[in-house]
Amino acid sequence: MSDTDEPFDLRSALLPAKQIPAETRRRLSSDEYATISPKLQEEYEEKGWVLDRKLKLKIKMRRIKSHDIAFEDRVWAALAKLNFNELNKDRLLRLPYGPGSGERQQVDVFAADDEVVLVVECKSTSAVYSSTFKNDIEALQGRRVGMLKTIKEIYPHHKIKFIFATNNYGISKETQQRFRDADIVHMDEEAIEYFLGLAEHLGHAARYQLHGYLFGGSKIPGIESRVAAIQGKMGGYTYYSFAIEPARLLKLSYILHRNKANNLMMPTYQRLIKKSRLSQIAQFVNVGGFFPNSVIINVESGKRGLRFERSPLQAGEARIGVLHLPQTYRAAYIIDGQHRLYGYANSNRADTDLIPVVAFADLPRSEQVRLFMQINENQKAVPKNLRSTLNADLLWDSADLREQVRALKLRIAQALGERKTSPLYGRIIIGENSRSLTRCITIDAVSSGLERGNFIGKFTKAEMKAAGTFYRGSNDATFDVLWRFLEGCLRHVRNGLIRQWGLGNASGGFVFNNIGIEALLRILSDIVDHIVEFDGIKPAEESADTLVSLVQPYLDVVVSFLDQLSLEEATELRSQYGSGGPTKYWRRLQEVLNKEDSDFSPAGFAEYQKDQQRQFNAESWEMIRDLEEFLKQDIRHRLEDRFKARWEKDGIPLKVRQEATQLALEKNQDKDLSDDLEAWDCLYLIGYEKILQQDHTLWQEIFAKRYTRPGEETKPGGWKAKTAWLNELNRIRNKVAHNESVKEEEYEFLVSLKAWLVDGQAENDL
Repeated sequence: MSDTDEPFDLRSALLPAKQIPAETRRRLSSDEYATISPKLQEEYEEKGWVLDRKLKLKIKMRRIKSHDIAFEDRVWAALAKLNFNELNKDRLLRLPYGPGSGERQQVDVFAADDEVVLVVECKSTSAVYSSTFKNDIEALQGRRVGMLKTIKEIYPHHKIKFIFATNNYGISKETQQRFRDADIVHMDEEAIEYFLGLAEHLGHAARYQLHGYLFGGSKIPGIESRVAAIQGKMGGYTYYSFAIEPARLLKLSYILHRNKANNLMMPTYQRLIKKSRLSQIAQFVNVGGFFPNSVIINVESGKRGLRFERSPLQAGEARIGVLHLPQTYRAAYIIDGQHRLYGYANSNRADTDLIPVVAFADLPRSEQVRLFMQINENQKAVPKNLRSTLNADLLWDSADLREQVRALKLRIAQALGERKTSPLYGRIIIGENSRSLTRCITIDAVSSGLERGNFIGKFTKAEMKAAGTFYRGSNDATFDVLWRFLEGCLRHVRNGLIRQWGLGNASGGFVFNNIGIEALLRILSDIVDHIVEFDGIKPAEESADTLVSLVQPYLDVVVSFLDQLSLEEATELRSQYGSGGPTKYWRRLQEVLNKEDSDFSPAGFAEYQKDQQRQFNAESWEMIRDLEEFLKQDIRHRLEDRFKARWEKDGIPLKVRQEATQLALEKNQDKDLSDDLEAWDCLYLIGYEKILQQDHTLWQEIFAKRYTRPGEETKPGGWKAKTAWLNELNRIRNKVAHNESVKEEEYEFLVSLKAWLVDGQAENDL
């Protein structure tokens, strides 16, 4: 706050445009510099400065920037990179907000371009900290009207937005809502890094994305809304086909990049734009190249809906006319074609070329995700980890309860990796984030740990077979308490194993990687089951904090064991790779807890102790049952779709049908059965193989893509050899049925089949 009564002169507080590039480089440096007299060197060194180099008459000193200055500088630099050409020169800018010029608000970052003015307040902390920012928000609200008046006098036609930028702060939903109610945009360090990185990829064109982010739904001044279009229906949704100038579409568009900056717009699905492709496209366009395929978008029409003026002309079901597009920022979401569109951003033909567009109207976000995945599926463009990330959104409200539960597990994994308060923040590979020695845990590893535990329960497509310890009747209710419980427990483990946490997957690390996290999640489930049985605790009715405190004594035993392992023992645990590795790790933790408390004996543990050679049998039998159920449902549906009412006669070989019918008759003699079994209910695994092998054309039409194992696309022996895995599955099933020991490699074979067929975590290249 300044007490001066001097007239306010904004222009004198702004940096000359020609100096912005050099200042941006300075702001992006991790060090700050000072040129001083040699006499002051010792004084500066006492304050943490070091000598950088000697000049002719002076010396240059440097030191690492403090976290608050470094963050403020990155915010400033991000806006400079986004082509804001009017920026404050230093931290001395103070905007008048009261009737007297002495009432002024210090502004950390001030930025303006030809359309927008941004006023940014920055807050940073050296370690993760939670704050409501109640006083800051109220202070800004109280001064807002006065500052707006000051800015409007200088920028009368600009849009103005106040931004509250934070670094290392955990922001609750309630605080986020307080920002929204005050019409203040909150941007954390992830959002700043997103736009800084986007500017590196898109150059000045990234400003379109920022405008959409800040002003979504606000009117774009002077933009033409009309396009000649054809209206039609596709998949039950209305769409419009038209051609439009790239420059106009760029202003309307927004790309839902799968990035933490866009978390409030979930579900999001797009991958970050590749700079190399943009450069190639721009060069291609500038020499006369063009793209005949359409950009696919979704237009959000708002309360009034899209206005379409029909022409008297009509061709079949399609209608010709004039479409009025919304004249607002973030009105169109790019589903496919982001590179083609942004390739025009720096082209001299952005205002003159016309690009073809297929625009859906008000397509639900989940349908946008589904369409994005369908478009890219055949191009092999969606990596497995990104598909898992997208499925957390796509399947959340699925009519199939199994898919809902899968989405719940994936969403929990994301929360553990993305929320700042989580001990695994930045440790889980989300979307297309790169892998590192510490960011080394996959979403699938977390999901697998939850799948093999008893937190959520067992479900069929339409009903719950058995409720898990934390299940509260819906994904939303279960997510809130379960993720907080896991966050608290894993934080306790991290605090007890700081060295391991620092190692991640580096040499010597065996806890905070895939195998360790999956084993920890499974032992946590066992501990919860134990306190439910012996202490009468009901996790579905308790708070997460209460449950964490009840589990901590057991975790202390686990942490102590892991902390005191010898190098040889730690190496043995770490080396348990393969799908059976986490199971061996988990069993070892069970043994440790059982030794401490003999009452701790999870289901299957006693049998495991008696005969470790049969440790895989129980899980193998469960996986076999899941696989049999999948084959029973999926193959039948495929035959019904292909042969309709004659699916049994035309789709099942006669001998297979006869054997199954006879078996059904025999089983139906059992008076205890309330409903008669159908022949289809009595097929053996070998029967499914005969169905798949009966005809080469039928195999190619409806079975090849689904039932060729990944990696066996070119397996020798002809097309029938591609179903040999069913023979192996049948052999293992017979072993388990006769109580023979299942070998580790057989167990791993079953795990791979279940991951491929039931869980959809793998696919072939057909």
